[in-house]
Amino acid sequence: MGYAHEYATAVMRRGRTPMEPADFVPDWADRPRKGKHFPGAPSFPLPDGGCAADARVGRGLFGPRGTGEFTLPLLGAMLRDSYGLTGRRLAVQANSDLGSLPLHSQANWSRGTSSGGGLYPIGIHWVSGASGPLAPGVYYYDTPHHRLARLLSGDVTGEVRAALGDLAGTAGVAEVADTDQFLVLGVTFWQNSFKYNSFSYHAITMDIGALLETWRIWARAHGLHLGSALWFDEPRLGRLLGLDPEEDGVFAVVPLRWAGRAPAAPAPETPGARVRRSPSEKSRRVLTFPTLRQVHAATVEGASDRPAPGALAPALARPAPAPAGDRVPLPEPAPLDATVRRALRQRRSSFGRFTSADPLDPARLSAALAAAVSAGTLDSDAETPGAAPLTRLFVFVNHVRGVPAGLYAYDRDTGELVPIRTGDHGLFLQENYFLANYNLEQAAAVLVPVVRTHTVLDAVGDRGLRLVNAVVGATAQAVYTAASAAGTGCGVALGFDCVSYAEEFGGSDQGEIPLLIMMIGNERPRPAEYRYDIVAP
Repeated sequence: MGYAHEYATAVMRRGRTPMEPADFVPDWADRPRKGKHFPGAPSFPLPDGGCAADARVGRGLFGPRGTGEFTLPLLGAMLRDSYGLTGRRLAVQANSDLGSLPLHSQANWSRGTSSGGGLYPIGIHWVSGASGPLAPGVYYYDTPHHRLARLLSGDVTGEVRAALGDLAGTAGVAEVADTDQFLVLGVTFWQNSFKYNSFSYHAITMDIGALLETWRIWARAHGLHLGSALWFDEPRLGRLLGLDPEEDGVFAVVPLRWAGRAPAAPAPETPGARVRRSPSEKSRRVLTFPTLRQVHAATVEGASDRPAPGALAPALARPAPAPAGDRVPLPEPAPLDATVRRALRQRRSSFGRFTSADPLDPARLSAALAAAVSAGTLDSDAETPGAAPLTRLFVFVNHVRGVPAGLYAYDRDTGELVPIRTGDHGLFLQENYFLANYNLEQAAAVLVPVVRTHTVLDAVGDRGLRLVNAVVGATAQAVYTAASAAGTGCGVALGFDCVSYAEEFGGSDQGEIPLLIMMIGNERPRPAEYRYDIVAP
């Protein structure tokens, strides 16, 4: 049994037994940058290809895979809509940072993708070969300025291809196995651990899934397809990108189908090539955490041993349980006709603004649940097309029009709610929430994805921890995006007692672990808020 089992158990029980270091307090005055700064690196502005009028959220969530090809304007638009800065917002809400946000030095800038604690630690590298529009090399996406910083010149896509290994037969990426254009997602742990210490690996791996899901929604809405590789020779890619193997991780590789003529022959391997530019560190003191290093080392071991097709079968979500009463049918999901760009630009966390005075339309609950199911697989190299998802959904209904209050399981095949326990659960929800930024009883519904984490780890090894958390992060992003498109408030939180929830679901004996909670509902009208858009939605 690998260390990932121990880490997953510690995360689940942290509400009762704090993770070490239990007395840790973040030094906010010495926090790192959000993103990396490479002094002296040449940079180039990215174009913004806009958003097609028919690039609707519904198509991005539920439509078929596209067969289109990326261009530089499309790539620029996707990066801007997903991880680029889009605006600044201030509002009277219940989060703990309300007092500092009006200060420019503490400003939070909105982005299309959600991130645990609003930290946005993911670094996006574009490794471009001869078929690309720029000189071949390694580029880093500068999120504040929507530019590409060139870190290395020369075609090193042979190294990426060698690190990926044989992609034949993989579900999400086999059809673009011959490309020479790759997006590579990496994280410098300090950019998250300065706040979350040992817990940060849990948050980081969910952030990876949230970004991959944004890209998947965006791509499908534009007639494109993106799959991701999570198993590859990580040390080799880390060396290429000039990363410290103890302080940085490489979490996903996303091949791009690029427009134009492919090179006649793939680029050769270049094992000596590496990025030699180093980012400037803003923090005066950088801390390390033994638990974080240990779980990272565990998930890197055997990183290139890609699971065989069907390996995840024992860990897939089980069908909905037998009902404790009559099933509750839900209407067809509300149409999600907003463009992807508009939905991502308008996405935000509700932070205590829910109100029970206006019950939620059940069609909007249906849309959020359908979106969550659609994100139950990542189109990754470890998953089997058409198989059941890894996640199962439970729903606490508080204030949904025509739906009795109670705890339900969601039947993804029929779209019905299966009663587990009827009655008001508001007190349970609030007693098992650690923070003061939400009154969960005021939310119309609380959606909870569960995964048999330890069964996944038994099936595919410690690296499966990354897959589990990425799928759950993707689920959160899908619900956020669907809620935004439907005009519904939404919030996601990790600060709850997982053990109590598992016991309430009756899933503790099945190994199902609840990893986050997603609240949806209507918000109080006429809020006091300020909004400044860098780019019009």
